[in-house]
Amino acid sequence: MAFPLTGAPDTGDTAWMLASSALVLLMTPGLAFFYGGMVRSKNVLNMIMMSISAMGLVGVLWSLYGFSAAFGDNKFGIVGDPAQFFGLKGLISGNSVAEVKDAAGAITTEAVNIPLMGTIPMTVFVAFQLMFAIITVALISGAVADRLKFGAWLLFAGIWATVVYFPVAHWVFDFDVTDPATKEIVHTGGWIANQLKAIDFAGGTAVHINAGAAGLALVLVLGKRKGWPHTPFRPHNLPFVMLGAGLLWFGWFGFNAGSALAAGGAAGSTFITTTLATCAAMLAWLLVEKLRDGKATSLGAASGIVAGLVAITPSCSSVNVLGALAIGAVAGALCALAVGLKFKFGFDDSLDVVGVHLVGGIVGTLMVGLFLAPESPAALSGLYANTAGLFYGGGIDQLWRQAAGAGAVLAFSFIATLIIAYIVKFTIGLRASEEAEFAGMDESEHAETAYDFAAVGGTARTAVKEA
Repeated sequence: MAFPLTGAPDTGDTAWMLASSALVLLMTPGLAFFYGGMVRSKNVLNMIMMSISAMGLVGVLWSLYGFSAAFGDNKFGIVGDPAQFFGLKGLISGNSVAEVKDAAGAITTEAVNIPLMGTIPMTVFVAFQLMFAIITVALISGAVADRLKFGAWLLFAGIWATVVYFPVAHWVFDFDVTDPATKEIVHTGGWIANQLKAIDFAGGTAVHINAGAAGLALVLVLGKRKGWPHTPFRPHNLPFVMLGAGLLWFGWFGFNAGSALAAGGAAGSTFITTTLATCAAMLAWLLVEKLRDGKATSLGAASGIVAGLVAITPSCSSVNVLGALAIGAVAGALCALAVGLKFKFGFDDSLDVVGVHLVGGIVGTLMVGLFLAPESPAALSGLYANTAGLFYGGGIDQLWRQAAGAGAVLAFSFIATLIIAYIVKFTIGLRASEEAEFAGMDESEHAETAYDFAAVGGTARTAVKEA
């Protein structure tokens, strides 16, 4: 039987996944506010634009070949077949229709089945996974705030999504599919999910380690902001930061609970573990700030929220309540300490993508190997090699699998990003001029200002019109 399998979708699961897709899309504007509030006022629009532009750019690439490269049949062991669903061919469909018979038992209306992923229409799965691709690209932008040319960002983002994200998503998220009637494998997925059997429920490796490693590589090629680290680069709008953190937390329920792909027990469990880990991480970050600096800050609370969300993303289906609290607390504390590494090692990660997403993603991914609970949805799913982590008597088998998956994604993303960054640098150039950086990226790249109190409006269009 050909892939995808066809049938009638479950309406409840479909409704939940449509809502989850919308929730995950909301995370990207939330990220835009989170990042935008942390930069200086002359760079806020540029920061927001890098997130918003990822929505348009990745959406187009995903519909053409990105989904197929991530979820098409495995090619060469590293990527899905980009031609299999090019332009989403064969996936757009109407409603399923049940078979109808007359009184004599003769079929009067043939059954109509539609392509499915599990119990939901394949089109809904396409939309859900698109939102993951969008925010992964957008996350990288926080590392390069205040100095990357907008055109260079778009070129980099398009190449990076194609060369790095789509293959990694295939490795991590694309599971083999078996025909329930014949028990034959009708679709071969990626190696981390199916051969290594590392657990990454919603993207600790594919999203956060991937984006964090890319952010580190990109800032090494791009260089430091003028005046860093001696010039203070204070957040210009902390309410924006808190709003963004709140939107991220809200949308993250679609991110994690939605990854169950059904409105059932697994979604409920991941909803709870996501909530509790985030609560613990926020408190842990604030405690570190209080002990280290004497004050607990709103920026710290917002950052702790994101650190907890990042860390529980790979592990939300694998742990019980105590495991979720432990992962959140460890991630909150370690990420609060890790954001200072850029000063020690001299890399200018503007908005702490490395300290929060790379470190938080590694913490959450590795701690699956410690806290994998026998009663968790992942342990009961039958998809993985182990049903217990080290702290539940399962030994280190799952731990090494988690480490191997995290290490592979980190190394691939870092090396590939270095290459892409140098290609962009030596073709159209990566960095804005010193004059543009001094004037602010909003004016130099977009001819706009976020806060314009002059008589003339704040965009090039309104200025010309009023003149």
